[in-house]
Amino acid sequence: MIRSIAQKELVSTLRDRRFVVLSVLMLGLLLAATLVGRASYRTLQRERQVAQQTVNDQFHHQPNRHPHRVAHYGSFAFRPKAGLSFLDAGLDSFTGTAVFLEAHQQNSVNFSQAQQASSLIRFGELTVAFVLQLLVPLLIIFLCFNAFAEEREAGTLKLLLSQGVSLRRVAWGKITGYGQAVALVVVPALALAAWLLLAQESFANSPDAWMRLALFGLSYVVYFFLWIVGAVVVSARQQHARTALVVLLGCWMLGGIILPKATANLGANLFPAITKAQLDAKVHEEAQKGINGHDPQDQRSAALKANLLKKYKVDSEEKLPVSVGGLVMAESEAYTSKVYQQHFAALTRTYERQNALTVWAGLLNPYQAIRPLSMGLAGSDFAHYVHFQQAAETYRYQLVQRLNGLQASMGYGDKERKLDAATWQAIPIFTYEAPPLGWALGYLLVPVLALLLWVVGLSWLGLRAIDKTSIV
Repeated sequence: MIRSIAQKELVSTLRDRRFVVLSVLMLGLLLAATLVGRASYRTLQRERQVAQQTVNDQFHHQPNRHPHRVAHYGSFAFRPKAGLSFLDAGLDSFTGTAVFLEAHQQNSVNFSQAQQASSLIRFGELTVAFVLQLLVPLLIIFLCFNAFAEEREAGTLKLLLSQGVSLRRVAWGKITGYGQAVALVVVPALALAAWLLLAQESFANSPDAWMRLALFGLSYVVYFFLWIVGAVVVSARQQHARTALVVLLGCWMLGGIILPKATANLGANLFPAITKAQLDAKVHEEAQKGINGHDPQDQRSAALKANLLKKYKVDSEEKLPVSVGGLVMAESEAYTSKVYQQHFAALTRTYERQNALTVWAGLLNPYQAIRPLSMGLAGSDFAHYVHFQQAAETYRYQLVQRLNGLQASMGYGDKERKLDAATWQAIPIFTYEAPPLGWALGYLLVPVLALLLWVVGLSWLGLRAIDKTSIV
């Protein structure tokens, strides 16, 4: 009987011109968002690859130079786009694309798309995730708001129940039928995304990318199931279709617009982040307490020199087998790097606390559960951004310390000499490997748990409510 009811609902839905028009519009938006997102991904990825190759070539082809000058010349690390970010751009447009790697200083990732775009970007981008998270639920609302109310008003519900079918089975039949109708809209877009992914060789042979895409699709199946069940329950509990529509639209506005904005503002007020100027001032103040590699009068540098003379049992700097300046620079870099790490870690914890409030709100609002889950699977959330930032800092520190080591090995009088240009070609370039799916899932436990609780809770409570619904 459930299958018959589902088939009847699917056929009725497909005959409804309003649904056909909305579905064609929604499918067009999904396909357009997929193709535009893919084109944007390829353009940005190619630009970053070219830029990274350019700065790598420039670094390797420097002339004869002193190592510390090379450390100040620095390099850039460009963040590669994640493979599925064309489906959900997440925070990519706001978190920056490149970081300048130089001696003595850990820079933040800059040059975000939002900085170069108009203010319209604040209203969101037309991505696949935006359509799936906000617009498809609207389609579901207009599809399901009169699921029971229409039959109740027409008197067909009594006729159906008189054949011995329970309200619960009727509800499952409608949920199945509406689910099939929604699948006709969403599946082609995800199939196109899978085909586009397959077309790129680097992803075609990547089980990690395919697992991410599969979980991405499964997450939205659960999300749409929630909306369908919720809409059917509301339709059953309301006497009139118009009332059910108003209630469902109110839930959509509350969950999709009001609560996310409110929790984001609450998080920013509860856990305020310091400004970049404040961060720079604090780092500068603490850095002064460490050894200063550019100050020949620094007492800590003098103490380090005295220790070196004692260690090598010589009485003058000229007799040392190493350059005091190089070792002072290495000590200075280790200290300033530690200071930067502490302050960046504190700032990251502040942002994580702000984000945690929004993520835990997923227990109250399924939109705030699917959003971080979608971004995390697409590799465009805050955790993936921090992973890149830490990888870039690790490379910067190793690069600068390697150059300090080269300077130290030059011995006394190194400031008057230069190293051969071939030296720079032996230094490894920056390469970034995105974290695997298992690493990402560790940050997505709360959204996954929230969605599962919503599925179990809404299905159980909702169908119990339907059982108690008046059929008059």
